[in-house]
Amino acid sequence: MRLTKTVAIVAALLAAAGTAFAAGQKEGAAQAPAKVVVKAMAYGDNSNQEGVNWVRIVDSFEKENPAIDIDYEMLYDEAYHQKVAARLAAGDVPHFAYFGADARWGAPWKEAGQQFDHKALMDPSYYDMGLVPPMGPKGEIWEIPLGTSNITTVLYVNEALVKSLGFQAPKTYADLVKMVPAAKAKGLDVITIDGADGWAWGSCFMSSIIARVSGDPAWVSKAVAGTYKFTDKAFVDALATIPQMLKDGVLSEKAVLVDYGANISAFSNQKALCMIQGQWAAGGIEPAVAENTLMMAFPALPNEKAATAGSVAAAIQVGYGITQAGAKDPAVRDAALKFIKYFYSHAETTQRLMDGAIVAPILKNFTVPADLPTINKRKVALAQSAKSTDVIDAFLGGAANDALNAGMQKIASGASTPAEVAAEVEKLLRK
Repeated sequence: MRLTKTVAIVAALLAAAGTAFAAGQKEGAAQAPAKVVVKAMAYGDNSNQEGVNWVRIVDSFEKENPAIDIDYEMLYDEAYHQKVAARLAAGDVPHFAYFGADARWGAPWKEAGQQFDHKALMDPSYYDMGLVPPMGPKGEIWEIPLGTSNITTVLYVNEALVKSLGFQAPKTYADLVKMVPAAKAKGLDVITIDGADGWAWGSCFMSSIIARVSGDPAWVSKAVAGTYKFTDKAFVDALATIPQMLKDGVLSEKAVLVDYGANISAFSNQKALCMIQGQWAAGGIEPAVAENTLMMAFPALPNEKAATAGSVAAAIQVGYGITQAGAKDPAVRDAALKFIKYFYSHAETTQRLMDGAIVAPILKNFTVPADLPTINKRKVALAQSAKSTDVIDAFLGGAANDALNAGMQKIASGASTPAEVAAEVEKLLRK
């Protein structure tokens, strides 16, 4: 009996201990913080710098913040814009995404009612608020830009290659024309452009040309507002620059077949004296070539106006921002903001500056590296010296902008005329 009683007591104690342990497990489980899942739309792919860096930064952030899960979808170029439209239409809104404040990068989010003002949540000791431009009618900040203004119209000039043919960096369009015979004799293009990318004709070329020809740095925004028409002589004349450059041999007749990668490759491999692209392309140029590359405004045109001479088109830099969907839950909002701040860290911003992805940082008291590549120093100098003008797709969106981009490709291939393209853009804009 005594043994049985002892066994019974032990059994009871073990049962009680088991019950207490189980209760403790339940209590502990209830107290453990649940992971905050933040849905994001990232810009890049597995083969480019933006995509590779995004994956690396997310992995690092999640290791340091195990209670936060960045659940992202990453796409690049037109695939990104198409998916943004599809997800917003389906109501599948990410908590934060890569976007901007203009017609191309911001309009879909604005139309979906998903723009969120970050101003009150941005740490002024971390971000230099004086470098972040207002984006809404009341000074709202819809996204945190990766850097200061984004120059979209740059003429990259391989100075060493130009000099090897007996020329200097071009100051006028006539200087470019003079280079044609010598360049052709060497099997070189004078200017390469990714003409297979419709957006490049608009953002990286025509945005500057229309300002030069019209003399109005805000011609595009005024045209969209109705002050001007795209059928006005100034715009038709600006479009006529494309066939003139082809006729003069300044642009190759094969330009319309060249995509973004091939454009940078041709310049890096010294198959062209000059390249047209935005400031961000600087980081993709072969370092040895980049060291001898000038970044310039497009040379003076025969019919340009003095008021916009030497100007470049520039827009507010895109970046990452929270949506209204992401702002609804304070935990999600704060987790997203924490990641964005991590993404914009001094080290990562320095890397973007060194790589040429941004013109200049928006961080407070940022120290520019002493070993900043020469081409990036030249980029900063261009941004500081050149007058800025409208970027077309910052104001012209939808079918009208699509028609303009495709229309310029048609002009380059001889399938349409400047007047026909201008008429189509105007018609679609006023619908």
